[in-house]
Amino acid sequence: MTIRPSRLYRLTLAALLGAAALLLPYGAAARLERLGFAGGPDGSAFQLVSNGIAVLISRAIVSVEVHDQASAGSLENLRRIESGAADFGVVYASDAFLGRHAKLMRDTTRYGKVMTVARLYGIPAHLVVRADSGIDDVARLAGKKIAVGLPGSGAAVAAQRYFEGLALWHKMQPQFVDTTRGMAALAAGRIDAAWVLAPAPHAAIVNTASSTRLRLLPLYQASLRGTLPTTHPYYSAATIPAGTYPGIEHAVQTVEDAALWAAGSHVDEGIVRAALERVYSGEGLDTMRTLAYATATMSPDNALQGVVTPLHAGARGYWTARGVSLPPLPLN
Repeated sequence: MTIRPSRLYRLTLAALLGAAALLLPYGAAARLERLGFAGGPDGSAFQLVSNGIAVLISRAIVSVEVHDQASAGSLENLRRIESGAADFGVVYASDAFLGRHAKLMRDTTRYGKVMTVARLYGIPAHLVVRADSGIDDVARLAGKKIAVGLPGSGAAVAAQRYFEGLALWHKMQPQFVDTTRGMAALAAGRIDAAWVLAPAPHAAIVNTASSTRLRLLPLYQASLRGTLPTTHPYYSAATIPAGTYPGIEHAVQTVEDAALWAAGSHVDEGIVRAALERVYSGEGLDTMRTLAYATATMSPDNALQGVVTPLHAGARGYWTARGVSLPPLPLN
């Protein structure tokens, strides 16, 4: 069959364009895709991190534009990703695990579409007492007043999980106040201990330690005496380094939750992989480490530390290619 020149020209041009597309960065030849990244309240670590990653992805993948979404926090992000209202989000490891197993408090929904991309940073538990209190072990808190955070907050829920695992929750007197008020009450001697779940150093503890001698109780070894490791496997061991707080000159082993970068299972594998390549590049990590003190130690070495929920397929591909050992997890 004879091909007319005009048709031959069109076929040649199409072939050349197709070949050129293969040489472009991921997504360069595709239509613009708008994605949402659910973060947290304005000024929070969640919001700073989500905005930073959104900007890095948008600059790295020319066909993708990622918009940071304000949010109430982890649980809202989990629900948005599951429903498709958000594509990425920052989610507590505890919420991701319990949501996947339909065990969230007052919520029996199974959040099976929320997949882990990476661990961003740890959120250690602090159990603070006055140095002159005579309290040197968690077991001595029976009958004591302990500030645990506002009702329903992540800190208060974590405190209940921890102390229930040691059969102590119903033997103590939880005080549902925020961290600032809790530390002030501890300094004044109105309560016996304060539970704080937050990246270290925490400003309220630093401020109190500047005028009151404090002690941090070791939580990890104590947790092994109870059921926490088996009932809540997303809590992992962590160390609060010596000198983190004024007057506390020794390292303290504790337990921590983690902030995860999560993605919906509907998000394209190539987009997730390209996003990871950008964020975990040298320049990307430099950017992330300056966003908040919580991300100062962000690294490929701890990106899957303590992860107990399934990885997104794009994340599996990226971390495998990078030589990072994958945790033994189900695929979905």
